[in-house]
Amino acid sequence: MSRHVIRPVRADEWLKVKQLRIAALKDPAAAVAFLETVENAESHPDEFWQGRAEGASHGRAARQFIAEAGDGQWDGSVTVLVEEAGTSDLFGVPVEAAQGHLVGVFVRPEQRGSGLSEALFAAALEWAWSFEEPALERVRLFVHEDNARAGAFYRRVGFEASGWVVPMPGDPSAKELEYVFPRP
Repeated sequence: MSRHVIRPVRADEWLKVKQLRIAALKDPAAAVAFLETVENAESHPDEFWQGRAEGASHGRAARQFIAEAGDGQWDGSVTVLVEEAGTSDLFGVPVEAAQGHLVGVFVRPEQRGSGLSEALFAAALEWAWSFEEPALERVRLFVHEDNARAGAFYRRVGFEASGWVVPMPGDPSAKELEYVFPRP
């Protein structure tokens, strides 16, 4: 892996959060990797991005991890959302046990294959497993049925297909496949 620091975002880094998200949404794989368009992201006011960075910088609800190069450029990111027992998940399904949900996985194309994705996932999982009461029982993510590259990576780092398939929001003819990583 090239020299990067893997760390959580800070609340005051909202502009870099915005810039990296827009770079991710401009990636050729964005159509099968993200549920948002670049046009939608660019239309959000600064307050949206400030709130997003604030919410992902501390507390239990969410944490965004970034890969920061020595020159300060952010080359990748992953966010863990915590879905608490007794709430509903992003699909409106009741959550039976506390779990993590990985979203916004992105590494710049020139950094793919360098180990950054593995390092980001290691940090995200370490944070997810750090909770004791209530502990997260598993971490999950969803991958588009046509995103074979991402699916192969997720399996390689220990996620397994659960068999649960949901229609892709905005395109019910496409499917999102759930992958899970149970608490060790």
